[in-house]
Amino acid sequence: MSISSEPKSFPKQNVNSLQTQIVDLNVGGEIFTTTLSTLKKHPGSKLAEMFAGGQSKLRTDSKGRYFIDRPGTYFKYILEYLRSNQVPNQCVQEVYKEALFYDIEPLIKQLEDSPPIFGELVARKQFLARVPSYTENIELMIRIARAEAVAARQSNVMVCAVKTEEDLARCQDTFNSLDTYKKSVVRFGPWNASPSISDLLDCIKMDIEAKGYQITFQAYTMEKGFRFRSSDFFYKFAFTWW
Repeated sequence: MSISSEPKSFPKQNVNSLQTQIVDLNVGGEIFTTTLSTLKKHPGSKLAEMFAGGQSKLRTDSKGRYFIDRPGTYFKYILEYLRSNQVPNQCVQEVYKEALFYDIEPLIKQLEDSPPIFGELVARKQFLARVPSYTENIELMIRIARAEAVAARQSNVMVCAVKTEEDLARCQDTFNSLDTYKKSVVRFGPWNASPSISDLLDCIKMDIEAKGYQITFQAYTMEKGFRFRSSDFFYKFAFTWW
């Protein structure tokens, strides 16, 4: 499929006929047909700006259709919203990303009120924001796992999860005993929020899997002799490569 870089002008017509002009779109290889007025429904949006001023800045494909280099799979939901104000209840996370790209403010706000986005932004993200260095620790786990992946089917990464300062003090003796492994133990916490250690572990698994990794975890039990169960705080995450 060839793409022309020349901007395409709309035919000279009166204002009313121009707004109802039929427009053919090629969005990531999927073809859509709509009207110019539908695309410009929200004047402040990026989509409206693409077709502002009587001349589109978009490239065209070999058949003269305006080309947008975004996933066509989710554009149908964007278009349906512009046509009928119908907020999608499928693929909500993906449509939200596209709404952000096209900067369709009313759709963004309505999606942010939907349970999947509300739960992610207000509940889960706000919790993780209270876990010190959460994002950095996720990246550290991945770096450790990749470093140990040479000629191996799995890489194991040790995680220490402590919710309170008291938990941290309790497991410090155990942590100090791990001289051989100390450099590869990734510690999460303490944090000031209601979710439990189990909730945190689920978040770690979810976010690493979202990056394309296959991962499982289980409590790590050490030899006898410690004053508390090490499985309360130490967990082994296994990355499976093949």
